[in-house]
Amino acid sequence: MDACSRRQHLGQWSALGLAFGLPIAHAARARTLRVLAWPGYAEPEVVKAFEAAHQVKVVVTTIDSDEALWRRISARAGADVDVFAINTAQLQRCIHQGLVQPVPMAAIPAAAQQLPRFRQVQHIQGLVHGGQTMAIPFTYAEMGLMYDRAHFAQPPTSITALWDGRHQGRVLVYNGGTHNFSLAAQALGLPSPFRLADADWPTAVRQLIALRRNVAAFYAQPEESLALFRQTQAVLMLANYGSQQLQLFNQAGLKLGYAIPKEGALAWLDCWAISRGTPDAALAAAWINHLLGPQASALLVSRQGLSNTVQEPPYSQPNDKLVWLEPPEDDERRNRLWGRIVSGDRFAKVMAA
Repeated sequence: MDACSRRQHLGQWSALGLAFGLPIAHAARARTLRVLAWPGYAEPEVVKAFEAAHQVKVVVTTIDSDEALWRRISARAGADVDVFAINTAQLQRCIHQGLVQPVPMAAIPAAAQQLPRFRQVQHIQGLVHGGQTMAIPFTYAEMGLMYDRAHFAQPPTSITALWDGRHQGRVLVYNGGTHNFSLAAQALGLPSPFRLADADWPTAVRQLIALRRNVAAFYAQPEESLALFRQTQAVLMLANYGSQQLQLFNQAGLKLGYAIPKEGALAWLDCWAISRGTPDAALAAAWINHLLGPQASALLVSRQGLSNTVQEPPYSQPNDKLVWLEPPEDDERRNRLWGRIVSGDRFAKVMAA
């Protein structure tokens, strides 16, 4: 059958489909939504409810680092992913590389139920590009300090506690170059944790080498941090997942304290974005709308210990200073150097990388 005949044949079937209400658009293939998310963002019952409501199959892939997310999204221009969760800083990278498409706000009525500060996307750096909304806020948390109350007479007040020799070998830190260079910048009192000047790199590298020597281990996922905290008998940890880790530790019987350092806690805002390579943007938008609903929003709080964007968090920290993540000056360089630092390289070799 030639191209003209195929179009004519499909047109006849389409007319019949419209007449009888048949799902012609996807008759030739089973509809599948490919979701890329952090652990706990797409809980089984949430997925099941979406599948039942839309008669589709959802395939969820979880990631444990921004680097892993980037590798997956950038592969084949995002053709292997339909919708994904990403923080506002990393979103900029995707926008600049043309890996995301604007969110059709008319298809997401649940966004009208979000708290005002999240509905006003134009006031959140990185969410609007060319006058169009590129992602929808979903959950957020700050990276505070979790500490053993029995070891600390007073809560730690500064990020520099991670470098304190009195805790050597009993400190845990997240394994990520992007955030750790920002921590080093905060500890050094640099003007911005996201904009290292040329002269700042050697100092920041030395600072992170000192951090490596002080910590017992670096973790990737919340569950790993719990196991390592027990294994190393740690007393202090930079909680990259914030309140999510705090709840996890509490449920495990470790009643740790939680503090926001005076320099401010790096804070992330994760959003749902639609891949430029998806063949079904409408289904991806329906997923976002579903994830803003009461079921998924409630599970974020009760099961993951995270905040959602439709209710005020169960705890209030009005005087805490939060430093919202921004795209760093050179993400690739940060992670390249961090890899050398973690491997144990000396200063000269790290700087030569």
